[in-house]
Amino acid sequence: MKLDDLPIEEIGKLFPIHITPYNPDWKILYEEEKSLIAGVLGKGLLFNIEHIGSTSVEGLAAKPTIDILVEVADLNDELKQTLVQKLIQAGYENMDNAEKEKKMTFGKGYDEHYLSAHAYHLHIREKGDSPPDEIYFRDSLRENPDIRDEYAKLKYSLAEKYKNNREDYTQGKTEFVIRITKQQKQKMSNLS
Repeated sequence: MKLDDLPIEEIGKLFPIHITPYNPDWKILYEEEKSLIAGVLGKGLLFNIEHIGSTSVEGLAAKPTIDILVEVADLNDELKQTLVQKLIQAGYENMDNAEKEKKMTFGKGYDEHYLSAHAYHLHIREKGDSPPDEIYFRDSLRENPDIRDEYAKLKYSLAEKYKNNREDYTQGKTEFVIRITKQQKQKMSNLS
């Protein structure tokens, strides 16, 4: 059964929330996966590739899942189908209903070896006039150790409370993420 077909409750049981201390190997894993993705997609489809999420922030505890943002020029229906076909070659599976939105999410590494292997989330977005919110949030965590540490405490607390409920775990972080992203956008706006 594909991840996209599993009920949320089943995904939570199969892949519990597990926060680990920062691992410097995450940078290496990202670089290796970036090369693989660029090779599979080719230069004609890609606008930009970025390491995002908690594994991209030195010193931050995280779920050991490498989050990668890929920006493309125009995420139309034809490109969506092409991306699905090409990313299957790299071991990715569509995790999000890509037919209705201007974004796609793919997963890799979600199998019986999940807790001992490496997992990846690939977030595909259409290139906009400003950086995606994920970049603002990541940059704020990288620049501010106090905010980074506050976020780590929140994640540990939520992981304990919602170990088998990924939706509630993510929802529990939302207010913090929105607040910090908004502050970073304002800061960058004031600098320009």
